Amino acid sequence: GGHARLLAERVAPGGFVLAFDRDPQTLAVAEQRLAGLPIKVAQANFCDLPELVRDLGLSVVDGVLLDLGLSSDQLADGTRGFSFDASGPLDLRFDPTQGEAAWQLLERLREQALADLIYQYGEERYSRRIARKIVEVRRTHPIRTAEQLARLVRSCVPRSHGHGIDPATRTFQAIRIAVNDELGSLQRALQGIPDCLRPGGRFVVIGFHSLEDRLVKQAFRSDPRLQNLCKKPVRPGEQESAQNPRSRSARLRAAARLV
Repeated sequence: GGHARLLAERVAPGGFVLAFDRDPQTLAVAEQRLAGLPIKVAQANFCDLPELVRDLGLSVVDGVLLDLGLSSDQLADGTRGFSFDASGPLDLRFDPTQGEAAWQLLERLREQALADLIYQYGEERYSRRIARKIVEVRRTHPIRTAEQLARLVRSCVPRSHGHGIDPATRTFQAIRIAVNDELGSLQRALQGIPDCLRPGGRFVVIGFHSLEDRLVKQAFRSDPRLQNLCKKPVRPGEQESAQNPRSRSARLRAAARLV
């Protein structure tokens, strides 16, 4: 709720912020933290914003901010599989009531489909090796936890010298994107949200990997309803990265709604 709080403090007392998230646990925490502020909270996918705006009886909004990253609370929750060392179920769903869990996806897909998924969504060059190992291991030992999957991937991917990223990062990213249809949701949001903005209204997206950023960049540059405001993405400075290491990969892009 950090962004929502800052926005609410700026629009008060005459305006309000509609804060939404797919994760019911995140919303429950946010409602407590944001109590007393002019904020309406809703459980929804950000691509559903046009419907939420209509349900509130609004025609347009002044601005939209999408933060596509995981929250610290999600990473700290050992029961959902977002942390590599979690011993709980490998779930990875933002909304645990929708779709299939990550461990079910790993059981269902054939080797070629797994390799394609990890390569496409994780940009992992060792995708075939990882997929082969997953299929080999699951024959006798079902992969049920994040800890198991991370250990398996690390055995397949050499750690880069001087590189701080865990070898399992790209594979987890790929599976999480697939489980939550993250890129499909983003594409639908980029198509529908501009119609919700008043002329001059701002559309801002914070992404955390190249697949997201590429979609946002293309939409903001090619959509005739929008004026792109960033030639290059805004990145965190050294001080911010030091204070908040999880912000290091953040890329912010902004556009304005044309008349």
